[in-house]
Amino acid sequence: MPVPKSTYRLQITSAFTLNDAAAEASYIHDLGADWLYLSPLLRAEAGSDHGYDVVDHSEIDPARGGAAGLSAAVAAARRLGLGVLIDIVPNHVGVATPTISGWWWDLLKNGQASAYASYFDVDWAFGGGKVRIPVLGSAPVAGEEIEGLEVVGDELHYYDNVYPIAPGSYTEGDSATTVLQRQHYELMDWRRADDALNYRRFFAVNSLAGIRVEEQVVFDDSHVEIARWFREGLADGLRVDHPDGLRDPGTYLDRLSALTGQGYVLVEKILEGREQMPSSWPTAGTTGYDALADFDRVLVDPAGQAALDALDQALATDDRPAPETFENLIHTTKRGIADGILRSEVLRLQRDLAASGALDTAGALSGGAGGPGASGPGASGVDAMDDDVADAIAELLTCFPVYRSYLPLGLDQLEAAATLAREHRPDLAGTIDAILPALGDPDNEAAKRFQQTSGMVMAKGVEDTAFYRYNRLTSLNEVGADPGEFAVAVPEFHKRQVARLRSYPNAMTTLSTHDTKRGEDTRARISVISELTAEWASTLSQLRALAPLGDGQLENLLWQAIVGSWPASRERLHAYAEKASREAGDSTGWLDVNETFEERMHALIDSAFDDPEVGSVLAAFLARVEQPGWSNSLSLKLLQLTAPGSPDVYQGSELWETSLVDPDNRRPVDYTKRRVLLSSIDGGFRPAIDASGAAKLLVTSRALRLKRDRPGLFQGYRPLTASGSAAGHVVAFDRDTAVTVATRLPVGLAAAGGWGDTSLDLDSARVVDVITGRSFSGDNLLLSELLSEYPVALLAPATEA
Repeated sequence: MPVPKSTYRLQITSAFTLNDAAAEASYIHDLGADWLYLSPLLRAEAGSDHGYDVVDHSEIDPARGGAAGLSAAVAAARRLGLGVLIDIVPNHVGVATPTISGWWWDLLKNGQASAYASYFDVDWAFGGGKVRIPVLGSAPVAGEEIEGLEVVGDELHYYDNVYPIAPGSYTEGDSATTVLQRQHYELMDWRRADDALNYRRFFAVNSLAGIRVEEQVVFDDSHVEIARWFREGLADGLRVDHPDGLRDPGTYLDRLSALTGQGYVLVEKILEGREQMPSSWPTAGTTGYDALADFDRVLVDPAGQAALDALDQALATDDRPAPETFENLIHTTKRGIADGILRSEVLRLQRDLAASGALDTAGALSGGAGGPGASGPGASGVDAMDDDVADAIAELLTCFPVYRSYLPLGLDQLEAAATLAREHRPDLAGTIDAILPALGDPDNEAAKRFQQTSGMVMAKGVEDTAFYRYNRLTSLNEVGADPGEFAVAVPEFHKRQVARLRSYPNAMTTLSTHDTKRGEDTRARISVISELTAEWASTLSQLRALAPLGDGQLENLLWQAIVGSWPASRERLHAYAEKASREAGDSTGWLDVNETFEERMHALIDSAFDDPEVGSVLAAFLARVEQPGWSNSLSLKLLQLTAPGSPDVYQGSELWETSLVDPDNRRPVDYTKRRVLLSSIDGGFRPAIDASGAAKLLVTSRALRLKRDRPGLFQGYRPLTASGSAAGHVVAFDRDTAVTVATRLPVGLAAAGGWGDTSLDLDSARVVDVITGRSFSGDNLLLSELLSEYPVALLAPATEA
């Protein structure tokens, strides 16, 4: 199996096509990366900048360069000795535009007689034999025509939405509403999607319909182009998006292993805490969010936790109290998701339980509230929110401690969820006990669907809600991370690296992705706040007085975002504030926009640019965090590039990556600028640590090249312990021969007077720092000398450098 020493992720779009990737391959090689890593390539919705809304699995998106573009990119990669990793999307397809989504169009046209009826996960009985499409502006009124609906040829048009007409269902003179009633789909009020939908989606995205890739025919048809890549040698590996959405991820990965010839396969799997993936999966590991969390936290000052906890509590109000713990908060947010935008999934689970007979017992225990007659197959209404069975299902999903189980693996997680659910809701204990055997039975339909659903509730409740409400230190609020874990001590960091090397030595590690909430250097600067807690509390107080918003938690989040990403543009920060505030859902929301509040919020953003007093306060704090933030950034990058695993460099992040949440993190990259800087560095330019980010390009290129060209230096892992007065400010490890040295907590280091007598003893007579080219004795190496120019060093034996 080919394994990358490193990867470089490119977002392939209509503005940066596969032909552009081919043109930049030489730069990526010069940078030192080992493989090209391409975002999804199959034909997607027009204008999609991410490619996860695939509409045709049989071809590469022409807008992204088509088959010829992939051939050109691969040819360029092969000439340079680069491997190719491609992102794929097995869980769902895009259905926003039915006319270009062939399977979906046929399904809507022919209903259960469609050749693709089994491809989609539709509860036909609940919809009365129709697919429910939430698109109408209001509920249709019996006997009245639907405004905006018209027959156009052999299609039904609802404003800009176009749908097929079933053969024989239209006679000249029929009204559009009459024709609609004869179709295999129902157009309903878009507000009903949350509780009355009958097809599985990707999370709560109505325009992404889940497909049943567990069926062999669906697997084959959805992987026809992917199979060609491996037959023709166009790809060396795959990144699998959202495997937890699949009914049976293990079997899927087995099939993928056969298709790829046991190629390099990574899964976008989020691990909670010390959770481990099923060892039987044929995968090299995860895409690296678990590693990201460790790299961030070893650079956070644990001494700042108490003060930031206190500040968090001080921001609370009577109508919005601060949660005692992150665990308390996510119980609230996950339950809100289960009762809200994913209520349709809860009710479908209830129907599955009814069909299995499990509700007969549950109904008796709960006084009949959840009996099968209330919501069994064919039920046309929406169950009441106080239905005991739906309530119990929602509580179990809320209390589920990880993304999902893989029954029979993970049965203990279900039991743990049940224990916690009974504690929260003792009134539901009987119902929980009654449905638990069915939910723990690997062959039960409800159990299979519960496993697919728990991850939805986790992702939407935690990453897309709680991460915007729990703001004591927002650099901790990252995909795959636990904001409740404030910092990681250096010994624990080393322990986790050893575990990664032993379990998944070729797994990806990452710092920034198209999904991260903040770019790596945004987080690195925000983490400095953990060392400046009193100054941050004072700064925030002043800013809140000058630009009051009336939502202390959101103010904390927004001002941290402004500090971390500065100098972000006004437009970028306005867009971030709108998304963050609506995701938080406290003072405004996507479906219930509080315009008055959002006016104040946008005024807050404008104040950072227009109000001299705000600018003065902000500038003073930025002056305190800028250099320490850059120090953190260089340490973060070197740790990731040289620790166990195959590190990924997200497009453009070889310079400062100060993005915020998507789509901000998918902005175009200036490769001409990077080429010029790299050429200058290779010509002998020693960049200062400044706003240009050139120092980061130096560190990145030297680390990537050493790992690519001297892989034998990176085989093992041995923690190194410094001695001396500032020993707590260094993270160092020996990968057998290559030695990484990185500064941590730079504010405290400066306050203590610098490195002083702190030193490292290496098992080498003489070493060379490949970042600066300087040579040192490996005996009693003083960090004041080694780190006099940059806060990091990468050492190799003098004979190897």
